This record gives sequence, structure tokens and C-alpha cells, in this order.
Amino acid sequence: MANAGNFSVRRLTGFTTIAIICFLSLYTPILTLVIFSFNAGTSIAIWEGFSWRWYERAWANEQVQEAALRSLQIASFAAIVATTFATMAAIATTRTRPFRGLTAIYAFVNTPLMVPEIVTAIALLIFFASIKVATGYTGLGYLLAAHTAFCIPFAYLPIRARLESMDLTLETAAADLYATPWRAFTRVTLPLLWPGIIGGLMLAFVISLDDVVITELVKSAGQETLPTYMLGQFRRVVTPEMNAISAVFLGISILIVTLFFFLTRKRN
Repeated sequence: MANAGNFSVRRLTGFTTIAIICFLSLYTPILTLVIFSFNAGTSIAIWEGFSWRWYERAWANEQVQEAALRSLQIASFAAIVATTFATMAAIATTRTRPFRGLTAIYAFVNTPLMVPEIVTAIALLIFFASIKVATGYTGLGYLLAAHTAFCIPFAYLPIRARLESMDLTLETAAADLYATPWRAFTRVTLPLLWPGIIGGLMLAFVISLDDVVITELVKSAGQETLPTYMLGQFRRVVTPEMNAISAVFLGISILIVTLFFFLTRKRN
């Protein structure tokens, strides 16, 4: 009889083949997009030589600059505010003994992760439309509020995970040394929590930066973000310029996710 402790899923018949097929299916289109972003010609399917032409064109495009700046503004605001609220929620639900209703609070905070994004977008559209009719305000505040609300559970998860790995007696020990609750938080809890907070901030930033569905339904005229601008361009004509913008987006996402991994991984 085989030793169950030595079981490895990699030994299953066909596992390696299936894994390779899955990775190729996932990453081959992305790699193709990056390669053709350097295409000298206008085709997105026929290679005509290497060139930085489309990156230069995207960089000089005023509409791309405006949409990119707006995306960064929204993502930065949403990430900071969402992380602040997520940190408070995580502390309130982890740095205490279990109490009745705690599971319901977890479910409430994480609901946006479980509900289809289109449902959330339509709900926000209806809610904000009522406010627009009542106040006449059509500014960027709706997008900021929508992105912030949607990003809170994404920031909450790494912060909560970090807090759950911390001993509950840390604050008690600080109190025994005559530290006030605020001093215990700033001198003990917060320094240990910083990797989780930064990880949650970066994850929320990426989620907001890449969002299309909520932005498309909530935005008003003249409030294009870079993803919605690209979506509009795809409806007209697809050029390697879109490949170049997508490649830059990909590079930024990879960088942030890599930093997120190194900041949130457990250390001995």
C-alpha cells in the first residue's frame, strides 16, 4: 500500500500535459500581444519588423494621456480610501475575541467579491442616477465612490490575513507596560501590520486601475479612463497602439503584483 504522506498531484497521469496546455492557452495570447506591440506595420497579425512606433504614438496621444491621468487619479484615491476603511474593518473583526455576528460581518464585507461585477455596476448606476436627478451633480465623485466601495474587500483580505497571523496578546502585553490603546496601536500593531496594509493598497490600486464594467456604467460624458478608452477604440479599429498600451498596463500590473508577493509572503 502506497504511503499517503508521499502523495503528489504531479504524479497523476496527464497532470503535466494538462498544466502545460493551460499555461500555453493563458499566456500565449498575452505574449503575442506584447510582441506585436513592437510591430512596425499597422497589422496586428502580420509581423513587419521591429519598431517603437506605437509606443511613441501612444505616448504622444493626448486622449491617452488624459485617460491615463484620470485612471491614476481614481485608482490612487480609491486605493488609499479603501485601504483605510479596510484596515479599520480588519482591526475591528480580528483584534478581538469572536462574538455573535462576526461571520455575518465577514460575509457583508466580502459580498462584492461574490456578487457578479455587472450586478454591482447596475446597482451603483441606479443609485447614482437617483442622486444625479436630485442634485444635478455629474462630477467625478461618483466614479471615486464606486471604485472605493468596490476595492474595500480586495484591500481587506491581505490586511485581515496579516492581522490573523499576529498574536492577540500583543496589545495586552503593551497595556501591561502602561501603553495607552492608541500608543499600543501605533507602536505595536501598526508596524507589524504595514506589509498587509501596503499589500492591500497595491491590490486595490490594480483592481481600480483595470476596472471596466463599473466604470463604463457609472461614468459621465468626458470621464473616460484608460480601460474604457481602449474599449471604445476596439469598437472602431484595432491597431498596434492598443497593443502597446496593453503591454504597458501588463508591465505595471506585473510589477505591482510582484511587490505585493514579496511584501505579504511569510518570513521565518
